[in-house]
Amino acid sequence: METLIENLIKKFGEDNFRRLQNTRVGIAGAGGLGSNCALTLVRVGFKRLTIIDFDVVSPANLDRQFYFANQVGMAKVLALRDNLCRINSGLEIDARQERIEDANIRDLFKDCGIIAECFDKAEYKSMLVQELLGTGKFIVGVSGLGGVGSSDEIMVHRLKKNLVLIGDLKSDVAKNPPLAPRVSIAAAKQADVILEYVLNNGIIK
Repeated sequence: METLIENLIKKFGEDNFRRLQNTRVGIAGAGGLGSNCALTLVRVGFKRLTIIDFDVVSPANLDRQFYFANQVGMAKVLALRDNLCRINSGLEIDARQERIEDANIRDLFKDCGIIAECFDKAEYKSMLVQELLGTGKFIVGVSGLGGVGSSDEIMVHRLKKNLVLIGDLKSDVAKNPPLAPRVSIAAAKQADVILEYVLNNGIIK
């Protein structure tokens, strides 16, 4: 039976697959966006991830996040690492249960050339961009994914050379709660933008 790695090499070619394997991607937040983005990245061949989140899995997370009922109470980063390693046991995951703040964000993601911004709160999204945009890291954030329907409005907006924003740019999750379909679409688009960037630019350090 063909392995995951053999299948991906057949699809991407050895050089492109090596690019994916050797690029470290930072995941800022391991909730609906972060857990699903990480899942998709692993399925296309990324193996070096830095995942940072302070929270634990709760029953309310199970409707849209890549966790299971028996993981309730676990640190999200550890539960996510376990789940991702069931897809590929050879992953190199730096999982840290830590709150991301302006004082530590640069150090936490210093080894990552690409960052997936996966926060829930707008002030943390802004903080990440403010702190990391000037470093030259490629940032893929999300704004506007709440509610139901109109999923074609979740679009890729290329704001700067190293800043991409995904979403409808208007739906407020406080008024339109995040649900699995639109959250998963936004997370998959984050992963797709990252995949395209690495294939076009080589190993990102």
